[in-house]
Amino acid sequence: MLKVLWRIFRIALLIGIVLGALAAAAYVLKLDDHLRGQFEGKRWALPARVFARPLEMYVGKGLYPQDLEKELQLLHYRKTNNPIDTGQYTRNGNRFLIHTRGFQFAEDKEPERKVRITLSKGRIQSISNAESKNPLTLMRMERVLIGNFYPTHNENRVLVRLDEVPPLLAKGLVAVEDKHFYEHFGLNPRSIGRAMIANIKAGHTVQGGSTLTQQLVKNFYLSNERSLKRKANEATMALLLELHYTKDEILEAYLNEIYLGQNKKLAVHGFGLASQFYFNRPVGELKAEQIALLIGMAKGASYYDPRRFPERATKRRNLVLDIMAKEGVIDLAEVDDLKKMPLDVSKTAPPSVSPFPGYLDLVRKQLQRDYNEEDLRTEGLLIFTAMDPIVQLTAERVLSRRVRLLERSQRIRRGKLNGAMVVSSVQGGEILALVGGRDARYAGYNRALDAKRQIGSVIKPAVYLAALETPKKFSLATPISDGPVKVRISRRENWEPRNYDHRDMGVVTLKRALVLSRNTPTVRIGIKLGMERVVKMLHDLGIHSDIPLYPSVLLGALELSPLEVQQMYQTIAAGGTYTPLTAIRSVMNSYGKTLKRYPLNVKQVASPGATYLLTSVMNEITKVGTAKYLSRVLPRWKNSAGKTGTTNDKRDSWYAGFTGQHVVSVWVGRDDNKSTNLTGGSGALRVWADLMKVLPTKPLKPKRPSKIRYVKIDKASGLLFNPNCGVAVTMPFLRGTQPRKRRFCAPKPVETVDSLNRNPPSSRRGRDPEGKWIDNLMR
Repeated sequence: MLKVLWRIFRIALLIGIVLGALAAAAYVLKLDDHLRGQFEGKRWALPARVFARPLEMYVGKGLYPQDLEKELQLLHYRKTNNPIDTGQYTRNGNRFLIHTRGFQFAEDKEPERKVRITLSKGRIQSISNAESKNPLTLMRMERVLIGNFYPTHNENRVLVRLDEVPPLLAKGLVAVEDKHFYEHFGLNPRSIGRAMIANIKAGHTVQGGSTLTQQLVKNFYLSNERSLKRKANEATMALLLELHYTKDEILEAYLNEIYLGQNKKLAVHGFGLASQFYFNRPVGELKAEQIALLIGMAKGASYYDPRRFPERATKRRNLVLDIMAKEGVIDLAEVDDLKKMPLDVSKTAPPSVSPFPGYLDLVRKQLQRDYNEEDLRTEGLLIFTAMDPIVQLTAERVLSRRVRLLERSQRIRRGKLNGAMVVSSVQGGEILALVGGRDARYAGYNRALDAKRQIGSVIKPAVYLAALETPKKFSLATPISDGPVKVRISRRENWEPRNYDHRDMGVVTLKRALVLSRNTPTVRIGIKLGMERVVKMLHDLGIHSDIPLYPSVLLGALELSPLEVQQMYQTIAAGGTYTPLTAIRSVMNSYGKTLKRYPLNVKQVASPGATYLLTSVMNEITKVGTAKYLSRVLPRWKNSAGKTGTTNDKRDSWYAGFTGQHVVSVWVGRDDNKSTNLTGGSGALRVWADLMKVLPTKPLKPKRPSKIRYVKIDKASGLLFNPNCGVAVTMPFLRGTQPRKRRFCAPKPVETVDSLNRNPPSSRRGRDPEGKWIDNLMR
């Protein structure tokens, strides 16, 4: 009986062992599948990184010294007396010596080199290689990082490859954290045994025995739960990780995974981001003592935070330096000097949110047409935009300053007046800057994108362009009544708009009506054209919003955002060629492969001739019209064209205009829609002028179409000039549309004999013998 029982027990035990082994094997296989799936797939949810345009420099480019220095600061270049290392520069007045980092662009590579740049009168005078002395025709700086789209769990990291980090960092990390890393198989029994003895003696945990591999597994796969099961999983997965992957692959993953600090809500992971967070420099430019500090923080980033606990951090850094010297990673003779070095941590952490939230809003809206939100936050996309940081910062400063001055001059309660601005390039329609409010750092209501306000007379160029597209009916010399106008809205209702000054100038030419922004002639033109034609022109110019067929639209009773106004003026500035405004140039994945380009899409929506005529009138507006303020404050060579806009009760102040290089739209008003007491000329125009005073730009020089002829016209009548009377003005016309009739000059009154007798010539003496005969004849 006992033998039978013993036999049954042995069989049951064997079955149990087999089943246990099978269960363990199945569990290990499950762990292995999980481990390999994540390690070989998408290891991290990587934020999308958004970059500005690269600064291109060549002789003759408009660039001020202070703007070049600001660009270098945004790129975290360090000012020194002698730029030996990459990422350094020196400035001597208008002369710069820059040691560039180099950058891999999609199409080619900009090499690392020392460059001398001399600027004069707001332009680049010379560029040369500092070592070879050879002049450079073109050079590009790397792109400024302007923001990120972060994962929902608020982790941030900058991935680095093992060959991109300084060898001192990799060797020092191994020496301090796991000096037998290249010898063990994922677990180090000696370290585990030594840690157990030390912890038993102390009665609590004072030493860890985990290898770098185990630390990676714990941070990458497991929670912070303290249990035997988690420890067992950690050990098993460490063995599996070592089985499948090389030591270098494991070390590289560790360099990118380790937690090294907190930037408000964002967790700082990896040495790539930590080097920027603490030292404002890429990991490749770290010094030995800086590397030692970051390695030391791996033990406890919060405890050794150098900004909060500098003494604690210094002590830890010096201990790491001692270990690195002991293990032969650095020269023992250098240690004392390295310990004397300050922590050299940047005083303030970089902002956890983008310094350009308004522009980032625009980028997100455009990206959402092609990518879902999850991909934007987790795929590590590299988004290259057209934003010009110099133009952006200048626009922000100008808008904020002028809005404060206007607020004070109009005695508006502080903080109540606001504004928005959009700047784009004439060629290509790329948005160079976008300011969503007077506080450009506020990541909230973006007025440039979302504020729908009535646009007033800013709409008038579209009405007049529609008229000029019908040359058989309208030319710049067409006479239009400036008198009262009545438009029937319904059987019982009429609309009777008035001019802003409530005056009647009689008959004016079409050109003069637009230059002086007269309302009643504009309404007459629009009604004669038909609202359908005017609305079609607005849509052709790029306004995609619904537009009602109400006559009041002719005077700007239409709510648009500054970005929509910018699109309309962009098309006019480009000679009637519609190009959708865009902020994005291209998108790459985290491996550097181009996923999408945003090519230039153009469509001719207005004839070059009609657009040229309109531009000539809008240029006149800046000289003698509602924007003549510009001719007083800007140099003559900064030729431009534009139009003011004011809405009822002076709630909104607008100005949109363009030079040969830039298109700029400005809105000034209140969020509560109360009166500002500002017209387009006294409000938004001042912001526009302030920007143009300091923005390097090209003057407006519209290309004259072959069909355009300039003709001398009588200023008052709009007929051909008669040299016998009137005042001549030279106007452009489409060939064959100039006036046919010449102004009639009344003959000069003939002097009678009576008048001669009353006013005899002073040279004559006595009575004219023929006078009586003539007198009798004239009677």
